[in-house]
Amino acid sequence: MAETVFTPALEAMPHIKSPNGETLTKPFLDVCRLVLPVIDKFGSSMALVKSDVGGNIGRLDAKYATDTTSYYLLYDIVRKEVADKTAKNSNSCTNGLLWLTRAMDFLVELFRNLLVHPDWTMSQASNEAYAGTLKKWHGWMASAAFTVAMKLVPDRKKFYELLGGGNLNTDIETFVTTFAPILQENHNFLKSVGMDDLKAS
Repeated sequence: MAETVFTPALEAMPHIKSPNGETLTKPFLDVCRLVLPVIDKFGSSMALVKSDVGGNIGRLDAKYATDTTSYYLLYDIVRKEVADKTAKNSNSCTNGLLWLTRAMDFLVELFRNLLVHPDWTMSQASNEAYAGTLKKWHGWMASAAFTVAMKLVPDRKKFYELLGGGNLNTDIETFVTTFAPILQENHNFLKSVGMDDLKAS
């Protein structure tokens, strides 16, 4: 069966959880890293998102590498920062996880829009996804930059060609339905420690 650009991420998703249902650090970051090629298909319009996602993966990965046993579970990184009272720092891993999750929310919502609204343009799907996810957390500068970037998204037909052959809509649907609950768990946990409402400066 022909692969789509989603295939590697979809194959890695079942490994995110431990047998006890807890989110594992490395497998979660691996899936996010495998989403980067999906972001690439948007071209220059998503350069900001890709840079942000890549930076936050790198930040969390570097922390994980300092103690792979203590930080085996993703939320233990946050718990340690909350205990140390460093979680609210702009360069914290907590902040990194929050913005990584929000960026993934945006992508999930964008692809959900493409599935549900076959008549929408890419620009419409992108703008609606942005309005429903990232916009309320962005300051005016980030918001203005994003609005300009959304004007550069590729044409829908061309974009679908870039995503690859195979059963594309099935892969998109699986990506949306499998990843969304994992992202929601991140939000639920961050909210439980008072860290889900940090805004961009």
